[in-house]
Amino acid sequence: MNQVINKLFISFTKRAEKVDHQTLVDSFVDVGPLFTVLSTTDNQVLYGRRGTGKTHALVFLAESKKKQGDIPIYIDLRQVGSTGGIYSDPSVPFSERATRLLIDTLACVHDELIDAALREGTPLDFSQVAPILDDMAEAISEVNVSGAAEEEMSGSGQRKTATSDDIGISISTKAASITATSKDSNEHQEQTSYRLKVTGARIHRINFGRVGDVFSRLMKVLNGAKLWILLDEWSVIPLELQPYLADLLRRSLFPIPGITVKIGAIEKRSSFLLTLDGGDYLGIELGGDASADLNMDDFMVFDNDETRAVAFFQNMIFRHFCSLADESDEKGLPTSERELIRSAFTQENVFKELVRAAEGIPRDALYILSMAAQSDFSHAISIDTIRKASKTWYQRDKETAVSANPRALQLLHWIIDSVIAHRRSRAFLLQRTITTDLIDKLFDARVLHLLKRNISAHDKPGARYDVYKIDYGCYVDLLSTAKSPLGLLETETGTFVDVPPDDYRAIRRAILNIDEFERETEER
Repeated sequence: MNQVINKLFISFTKRAEKVDHQTLVDSFVDVGPLFTVLSTTDNQVLYGRRGTGKTHALVFLAESKKKQGDIPIYIDLRQVGSTGGIYSDPSVPFSERATRLLIDTLACVHDELIDAALREGTPLDFSQVAPILDDMAEAISEVNVSGAAEEEMSGSGQRKTATSDDIGISISTKAASITATSKDSNEHQEQTSYRLKVTGARIHRINFGRVGDVFSRLMKVLNGAKLWILLDEWSVIPLELQPYLADLLRRSLFPIPGITVKIGAIEKRSSFLLTLDGGDYLGIELGGDASADLNMDDFMVFDNDETRAVAFFQNMIFRHFCSLADESDEKGLPTSERELIRSAFTQENVFKELVRAAEGIPRDALYILSMAAQSDFSHAISIDTIRKASKTWYQRDKETAVSANPRALQLLHWIIDSVIAHRRSRAFLLQRTITTDLIDKLFDARVLHLLKRNISAHDKPGARYDVYKIDYGCYVDLLSTAKSPLGLLETETGTFVDVPPDDYRAIRRAILNIDEFERETEER
């Protein structure tokens, strides 16, 4: 039986885009009010690092709205437009890259609307929608981004003049000869060249033409159905182009009643706003034009409640298991969450160790479980196997990503040494006013996890701190040694707590001073 269970664990699909939508719906696990907030008709940005479940949530939203009679348009922006990387090609003029991005995105929406109109059971009347979609195809061609950043003119000219006078007199007789000659020659050559270069600020203007009008007409023939446009993988778009696509959404779609736009993005890799002279701007003003009140990382922080964390991952893994077990011919497979955990793991604490190792990232949990199942293929999974799989996954995925930036890797090793080796803790405090790209890179690579935001410092008015937790893979080798972390944070009395308090005074010894890292590295 263990071999069959482990075989199914290994078969789990770890990436949502590789699975059909129905499987995603069947395996979706809601977390708190996540889906309730996501289901509102507000235009919204859904943040979250890789593997936190943004795609899963957006696909589940799309299928839910389809069942309600609305029209969801789900678009993976990685599949939009040219596969040749034209959007990030610096040899292509900026205005051309931006224009192509906008046109390609609208064309993708247009194609999805055609598919929706032809789908069985759709609320769309194709005879009414088809002429509007034809107009939309024409309107898309009117979209363009224009603006000259540099203009250069050059030319050359040549002028050549020549004059010559020649006078000669010759008298000849057999007896005497007189000759007189006079010659005057003058030649003048002139060459000129010119080069005029005019350089100005690169301010691009976006002309949307009839796009907004076409969408307004479309909504009038939907018989009350709402249009949900869900744009996933926003952060794959080059950073400098993102505000232009955002501006298209704001001007053409946001003002139209019945249209809701949801965007799945990675916070540190997103740029929605470009400020212009005179107070104007291109793009989306978060909090004003669209809300940004959803962050999957916040929903996946479970350290404050281990019971809730275990319940979430138990439910998630069981749902994935059932989706594959239904297609299997095997008999006698576990039919409940608790039965699956008892059968698949040597003891209940092993599953809790898997939950700790995942650090609130569903995709990491699936990868670690798959690796552990390969190691203990014919047996129940043990705690040592979970730890070995966690270390392998950390080295293969996370540490490799950080290694691309030697400075970030250096900071990570310094944090591990300062926090784990010297303080025997698993977390630290960082003042919110300290902004560093290196911390952002470590957070994005999932080797640091934001556990709690905005802890106040009452004895330091205005000072606030964030609590960062170090990834399980960074210290898994120490768990069976004398250097194993003793707790999450060290208090002022020398004891340890596993839940960060709201008042930082009890744990201010856990504050990390990044300046020390800068000084130490400069001295080397």
